[in-house]
Amino acid sequence: MSGDSELRTILGDQVNRLLADRVGKNELESAETGASQQALWQAIEENGLPSVLVPEDQGGVGGGWDEAEVVIRAAGKYQAPVPLVENILAGWLLSHAGLEMPLGMTSLAPVRANEALSLVRSGGGYRITGEATRVPWGRSVGQLAVFCRCDGDPFVALVPKAAWRVMLEDRNIAAEPRDTLHFDGMVSAAGALPAAIDPDHLYAFGALARASQIAGALESVLENTVQYANDRTQFGKPIGKFQAVQQELARMAGEVAAAGAAVEAASRAADRRQNDALFELAVAKIRASEAASIVAGITHQTHGAMGFTYEHTLHFATRRLWSWRAEFGSETYWAEALGRSLAAKGALALWPGLVDRV
Repeated sequence: MSGDSELRTILGDQVNRLLADRVGKNELESAETGASQQALWQAIEENGLPSVLVPEDQGGVGGGWDEAEVVIRAAGKYQAPVPLVENILAGWLLSHAGLEMPLGMTSLAPVRANEALSLVRSGGGYRITGEATRVPWGRSVGQLAVFCRCDGDPFVALVPKAAWRVMLEDRNIAAEPRDTLHFDGMVSAAGALPAAIDPDHLYAFGALARASQIAGALESVLENTVQYANDRTQFGKPIGKFQAVQQELARMAGEVAAAGAAVEAASRAADRRQNDALFELAVAKIRASEAASIVAGITHQTHGAMGFTYEHTLHFATRRLWSWRAEFGSETYWAEALGRSLAAKGALALWPGLVDRV
């Protein structure tokens, strides 16, 4: 679907309106104390947002990555304290194996490139064993979509909570759960994946999702910083009128625009090229993660000491920027991966390869 699709527009209006109404400072603070987010999740689920990448004939919305990007970006913009993004990834993975997307909060595992879980046939079903670290929302969800190997082939398993235990409760800088889970139990369902979907591809599409979240959070930081610069006065005029501040705001706006453009291009490439879009996905994560660091620095400089207090709302966005830039691979990880890939093809293939991707 094109970037101007009717579905994309509808989803964008829908998710932004819903999250703007339901996610604010009080909700984010309560989420960090472990308060239930079931009411928010029910509203999200009623709007069909978690199943945006699930085909219509499997009960989903039937969108592509271009449509999913607008939902994921909104989740980042409003810092939605629920596993909406992980749910979207789980639905994408399950649908490739023809498995039904369950209701209720769902996450996915593993989320690190070097981890693998084992699936074996047992008594007419499947049993999963292994360990996964830094699983997003592990303690909060009722089931997981788990990428695993069965007799050497790629599979995805829908794993109920009874089949794992939390070995270590941990969080990222943004206080989002990132838990270590030990698996040993029967799964609810399992299905073979296309051979093209391997751990590298799962990791890359996870990187695209985090890049999209970063792009949304960058938008909110820019909006809030410009507003603050126009409201805060010094020496009798708004600080946004000072040339030094204007230059930094312009630099921030450029970073936000560049990250957003890279994410949109990668999402459309994912629809157009499917599993051959690793180049664009890597570029999106590199550009978004770089922008996250630069924009977070500028916004805290602009806000001054006030921006570092817990009472101010700025940290909800910047702590997520610092967290998400490292998840599913930092900009350094993807820059090295991209460099190795290009170098392996040889110097003469570089320009034709770039032109071919336009």
